[in-house]
Amino acid sequence: MNGYDLLQVIIALFFLILFTPILGAFFHKSLSGQSTLLGKIARPFEKLLYLLIGVDEKEEMTWSQYLKAVLAFNFIGFLFVFFVLLFQGSLPLNPANLPNLSWHLAFNTAVSFMTNTNWQSYAGEATMSHFSQMVALTGQNFLSAATGISVMLVVIRAFKNNQSKKLGNFWVDLNRSVIYILLPLAVLWAVLLSSQGVIDNLSAPVTVKTLEGKEQVIAQGPAASQIAIKQLGTNGGGFFNTNSAHPYENPTPFSNFLQLLAILIIPAALTMTFGYMLGKPREGWILFSAMLIVLVLGLGISLWSEFQSNALTAHHYAMEGKEVRFGVTNSVLWSTFTTAASNGSVNAMHSSLTPMAGGIAMLNMLFGEIIFGGAGSGLYGMLLYVILTVFIAGLMVGRTPEYLGKKIEAFDIKMAIMGILAPSFVILFGTAFSLLTPSIMSSLMHKGSHGFSEIFYAFTSTAGNNGSAFAGLSANTPILNTLLGISMLIGRFAVILPVMALAGNISQKKIMPESVGTFKTDNFLFVFLLVGVIVIVGALTFFPALSLGPIIEQIMFIQEKTF
Repeated sequence: MNGYDLLQVIIALFFLILFTPILGAFFHKSLSGQSTLLGKIARPFEKLLYLLIGVDEKEEMTWSQYLKAVLAFNFIGFLFVFFVLLFQGSLPLNPANLPNLSWHLAFNTAVSFMTNTNWQSYAGEATMSHFSQMVALTGQNFLSAATGISVMLVVIRAFKNNQSKKLGNFWVDLNRSVIYILLPLAVLWAVLLSSQGVIDNLSAPVTVKTLEGKEQVIAQGPAASQIAIKQLGTNGGGFFNTNSAHPYENPTPFSNFLQLLAILIIPAALTMTFGYMLGKPREGWILFSAMLIVLVLGLGISLWSEFQSNALTAHHYAMEGKEVRFGVTNSVLWSTFTTAASNGSVNAMHSSLTPMAGGIAMLNMLFGEIIFGGAGSGLYGMLLYVILTVFIAGLMVGRTPEYLGKKIEAFDIKMAIMGILAPSFVILFGTAFSLLTPSIMSSLMHKGSHGFSEIFYAFTSTAGNNGSAFAGLSANTPILNTLLGISMLIGRFAVILPVMALAGNISQKKIMPESVGTFKTDNFLFVFLLVGVIVIVGALTFFPALSLGPIIEQIMFIQEKTF
């Protein structure tokens, strides 16, 4: 690793830190309905939407009403995508005449995009028509991200409220998330990506002659518009099968930087939105700092591993599965950023990472996609760990745990634990079941610890609503499409349900004034405790599984052995 590699890391982290308070303040104003320049332009359109759907924007909901709206809206979104994919062969904008999807692939994909996972058991350019890409999938990229932000707003209001059952209006939060945050940024990013050569058209595939004189079919389509929101909305997925390693999807170093920054820019900014909405910006910086520390630790370990000399890589950098034009550092930056968020896009094949770097990618997801996590979902997931941390701190000092003036009681702890452990159960049970199922084992490309990692990674990615893949697992089968689809549903809604119940309970509590005995949560002692809880919970829950996969493989890698 040289100075140029270090500079790439510094630039990526610098711009992430730079934009966090700027966008965080803008999101706060926009989501709170305060006046902004964009708001003055888009406000008439927002009001028109409320009129069309028959919503009174001043009417607030209880947590249970809000939850019902979230579930109903997402179910309708699932059905829409499911039926579009089942009948795409008969729908317009299909110049390649691509056929309908099978029921199990349509189910898996509809669940995937509705849950903000974007797991893909298919090759995008060879499976999805332009209509499916533009209307069904890209539409859900906006709406699933907006759903996460909306649930996050409920949690913020819960800590801000003083003995109130009202937690806002889902339809208002959803519209504002799309109109004021996701859509403007997506338009800006799409224009910038198009300027770099990312294609965006409605053309049929073209046939060209290669330098060897052979014919090659090159897919076309509306890529830039989908790539912009898939990155910004922490959706992931790819227009092309090779994702952001494809030159049409990611042609230049600047397009690579734009997409890399887009992965974390919204989740990072929402930490400051949290602080500004509560009138305590320092609390936002504390959450941001905890996330950043874990991100940098994982990034450092991954880079160290990738730049180690080893006879298995002919004592060169491990370039297998990586684009030469991006190199090792950009590939590792991406693998760390995309798994720290629930993004899942890739510009290199994660299966070809060194065992330790691949293990860090898994561990980022195993923490619960909270560093920085998905759009909105990362923050409310992190707050579950915050509640667990203040509870442990309260036990240590012998006081009733409090956070932001709200007492944390038995019900709150139960909901926090449920939200943390539900995806963990799915990951471990799904992996164990798959290892005992011959039809799934026959879908594996590799044996030994790497084969185990392929299955473990798949359930980690889907339960964490990430969507990246370790490759080597042929997932487009009825049993895997169904199992992984169920994994995505539980990973999304088994967290949202306890989070909403927790918010409803917290909101009705009285805000307690600070006293000399109040445990401070706005200093770096709390950051240290929070990071410790995150790492310990992740390590204790998944250490045996990680030992069977990347840890054993890393030991063998050091010994210059492979399976």
